[in-house]
Amino acid sequence: MTDEENDRYRAPALDKGLDILELLASVDGGLTQADIARGLGKSPNEFYRMLDRLVRRGYVARQEGDRFCLTLKLFALSHYHAPLRRLTSFATPIMRDFANLARQACHLAVFDRGAVVVISQQDSPTYWGLSIRTGAQMSLFNTGSGHVLLAFRSNEERQMMIEERQRIQEDVIVPADLQQKLTGVVERGFEAMESAQTRGVLNLSAPILSADGSAIAALTCPYIAPVGPIETNVDQIIDYLKQAASRISRVVQGKTPD
Repeated sequence: MTDEENDRYRAPALDKGLDILELLASVDGGLTQADIARGLGKSPNEFYRMLDRLVRRGYVARQEGDRFCLTLKLFALSHYHAPLRRLTSFATPIMRDFANLARQACHLAVFDRGAVVVISQQDSPTYWGLSIRTGAQMSLFNTGSGHVLLAFRSNEERQMMIEERQRIQEDVIVPADLQQKLTGVVERGFEAMESAQTRGVLNLSAPILSADGSAIAALTCPYIAPVGPIETNVDQIIDYLKQAASRISRVVQGKTPD
């Protein structure tokens, strides 16, 4: 869509409301009306009525000290999305089985609007482990989940995913060796790579496949090697992860998990 078409179909009131929600979502503890005005670069009079409507509709709450914050209504709405709700309900018991068997945490991620988004996570049953919070957004290009979601797609779908990321973040750099890495992921059937975000973590990721072989999600274990006697090695963890991903895939495809 061209800039001219974007201007033609603008909805200023809707944009104003979304600007307020996005600003409040970016901070903890809420903001005063003056804070919101500064954050949006507008005068309070320009958005007062919109803010009042958001409060009345239950998306924003007024706190003591004339501060405004998001309620949980958007969070609740996100869980009405039937496909994701079904996927997480199918995957949760299998993820729990994996975590108990591997004694590691794991999470389930999907591609959404140019990013990798965590839609479910399972803690390690031990006292230690790395958990990624539900709703967290991660890179498409330097995470195990991102590599898996890109690798198990057609060339056309993969290019569309990359272009969507570039539209959202114009200065994003696509690694020169990305295609080579994705080819390796397909050949192995999983990704194993050092975390680009946290030292000492090995990201192990396997695809959740639809009936046509496309990755609709990635199951990832941020593996942390325990100190002392190790009951399971990395190769065993990878086997457990692939088995869990295969079980979820079978359920997604309408088959029995085992």
